[in-house]
Amino acid sequence: MAGEKCDILIVGGGTGGVAAAMMACDLGHHVILTEETDWVGGQLTSQIVPPDEHPWIEQFGCTHRYRTYRNRVRQYYSDHRRLTAATKKLVEFNPGGGWVSRLCHEPKVGHAVLESMLLPYVRSGHLTIRLRLKPHSAEVTGDEVRSVRFVDLTTGGFVQIESTIFIDATELGDLLPMSGTEYVVGAESKAETQEPNAVDGPTEPDNVQGITWCFALGYDENGDHRIAKPEQYDKWKDWGPDFWPGPLLGFQILNPHTLEVRELPLFGKDPSDWYSLFRYRQVVRPEIYENPDQYRPVTIANWPQNDYFEATITDVDPLPSGDHIPDGFDVPGAMGPVSASRLYDAKQLSLSVVYWLQNHAPRHDGQPGAYPGVFMDGGISDTSDGFAKYPYIRESRRIVAQYTVKEQDVAAYTNPNMDRAPSFDDSVGIGAYRIDLHPSTNGKNTIDTSTLPLEIPARSLIPVRMRNLIPACKNIGTTHITNGCYRLHPVEWNIGEAAGAMASLCVSHGEPVQAIVTKIEELQALLTSQGIEIRWPKLRAL
Repeated sequence: MAGEKCDILIVGGGTGGVAAAMMACDLGHHVILTEETDWVGGQLTSQIVPPDEHPWIEQFGCTHRYRTYRNRVRQYYSDHRRLTAATKKLVEFNPGGGWVSRLCHEPKVGHAVLESMLLPYVRSGHLTIRLRLKPHSAEVTGDEVRSVRFVDLTTGGFVQIESTIFIDATELGDLLPMSGTEYVVGAESKAETQEPNAVDGPTEPDNVQGITWCFALGYDENGDHRIAKPEQYDKWKDWGPDFWPGPLLGFQILNPHTLEVRELPLFGKDPSDWYSLFRYRQVVRPEIYENPDQYRPVTIANWPQNDYFEATITDVDPLPSGDHIPDGFDVPGAMGPVSASRLYDAKQLSLSVVYWLQNHAPRHDGQPGAYPGVFMDGGISDTSDGFAKYPYIRESRRIVAQYTVKEQDVAAYTNPNMDRAPSFDDSVGIGAYRIDLHPSTNGKNTIDTSTLPLEIPARSLIPVRMRNLIPACKNIGTTHITNGCYRLHPVEWNIGEAAGAMASLCVSHGEPVQAIVTKIEELQALLTSQGIEIRWPKLRAL
């Protein structure tokens, strides 16, 4: 079995993982970054989710490196596409025009930009990127991780990597159970957290936000791209939870703020009507190009219709051990046959959405015939079938941290007359988003509530016991509730950079991560020198 060593091992090349790598490499360390798929970037790229951002993102409220990413995405379109003169004049142009974000862009563009940002570190020898490595198990002595063992999904062999500090940037917090790190999964009880929206009664480990196997959906108005009937279509065509207004495959949805029923069609009745599913996460807009005939409009289907919340995929398979590779381990996001089967169901749900749109969906213009011209566009997702390379994960395992951020820390209604959330002395960054919980895998409905612009406390990245493991994405010390406002792209990026800086201090001082609490001023000075904002100006609730 091959063995490698580094200063900092980052397991998971998602949004937080790449941000952690950039920070740690800039601070002079030898970093190995592993990734299960063949694309780095996570929710920005391999999960094909356009960035969910706050309303001030163009002016402030993100790290310098995240702003560089956003600027380079726009520059990529200017450098590599034939944009119209009017588009070129727009400083803050939105490539896809989707209304979920001010920067709806193709995931392959995001991936190209991230590769260009990581390339200098690879060339300098500070960074080694190992794609298609999936964590299998960890070697632990006492309170310290010694090495992580991976399965090379290309060769089927094992790879072992030793390190001084380990950063868990996996989408589901896979290193936490492998290393014996204390963690939480699912929903905490109100008795435990005193959160207004926490569950009554005991904790609910199976109360996890649903996943979505997103896909790129193109539209060829005069084409016929109808697919064969999916294996599970008859199951999904009539399926809907008790709280939903009808079958999930339909255009009636719930207003997440009020839970009132409303209609969200595929297209608006007028071309200028932005309120539609297709415009929601549209990433290709032909009219911005001088050669529009060479493009089809494309959106990303990350919709209520293909949210899979029938069952959780977390902690449903035994941990791998020894040289055993479980059935289904090669499925992205799966740890064994149970999770692999549920991920297959998630894909079947998404395929059923496509089939329904092509054959049975009522048209926005009242004409018969549904939408046979919609098609799954693999050119956008860099896959043969148009699916994302990895399912969109909203909720991870979460460390038991020195401090767990609760609803009371960030909600507007628990902090009346405030323009920002209460400040943390140990802030390592900022974020802003509503508490946005999608339907859960044990039948709980959406929770969508107002928050204040928030901070990220360093203690939420510090485990209560493990000395050399740091979380870097959705696995920090939040609750089921507050995960809903800490899981978004710019926040995860900031968490990743903070994790990289904390790992750097641990390596440089030869101390465990718990020592960070005695070096907060040093850490914050380092972060601000690296372009990380740790305080908000006076703003408003979201």
